[in-house]
Amino acid sequence: MTKIILKISIIAFLLFSHKIKAQDFSGQAVYETKVQMKDFKISMGDMPEEMRLGLQEKMMKALEKTFILNFNKIESIYFQEEKLDAPTQSSGISFKASSPLSGKKYKNVKEKIEISEEDFFGKEFLIQDSLPKWDWKLESETKKIGNYTCYKAIAIIPVSAASLKEYEEEKKKSAESKTKFFEVNEPKEKVITVWYTPEIPVSQGPDHYWGLPGLILEVNDGMKMALCSKITINPKEKVEIKKPKKGKKVTRKEFEIINEKQLESMKDSNGNIEIHIQK
Repeated sequence: MTKIILKISIIAFLLFSHKIKAQDFSGQAVYETKVQMKDFKISMGDMPEEMRLGLQEKMMKALEKTFILNFNKIESIYFQEEKLDAPTQSSGISFKASSPLSGKKYKNVKEKIEISEEDFFGKEFLIQDSLPKWDWKLESETKKIGNYTCYKAIAIIPVSAASLKEYEEEKKKSAESKTKFFEVNEPKEKVITVWYTPEIPVSQGPDHYWGLPGLILEVNDGMKMALCSKITINPKEKVEIKKPKKGKKVTRKEFEIINEKQLESMKDSNGNIEIHIQK
């Protein structure tokens, strides 16, 4: 009888220890992001070709950012790493990207909610909605990212009727405008390719990506790319994951409408948004 009780006690202890370990499991991943718009082209009247290419290159460079993802089995918080701009001396064109959107993105895979804290042109918004549903197709292809074996998964987002309508409107405005800042391209279905590792068993990832049997280490949606450059599992200093609370509460759809109205108000009579170039 004593042996049976002892055996049951050991099993119970091991199960309890596993449960505690699962609850305490956490980590931090660092992602380097960049824009990779192959068809991206600036067109500005009589601007010299050298100046145009210089501006285009500086715009792309300024959009390169570093983000941090703190995560555990259930929650994650994704935010931009704060960096001081290094002083530089250069001649010619200078460009600095100061995005009107900057904040934190919280995901809870158990409650299926996403909460974002955004600062949009000086106004703070708290965007709460359901987690986006990703129809992932799991592939057998693998590759190494750092020390982790990763598997490929893809999701295809078809072109919406709203996108086609917006394209036709912008195409018409562009044809009527004397000055073209950006070329209007016909929208196409978006293929999102990600690489995830089951070696880190959390259904999390950068930005609003999630829903795979392992941490997503790389995302490529054709325009933007995020690549994990560093991972720390169960760091000595416990990672902090707190729900964002600042800002006016809105849904994602309501925020998109506010966004569109603000951008529309910034356009001139030809439908162009003015860009200031510093020499």
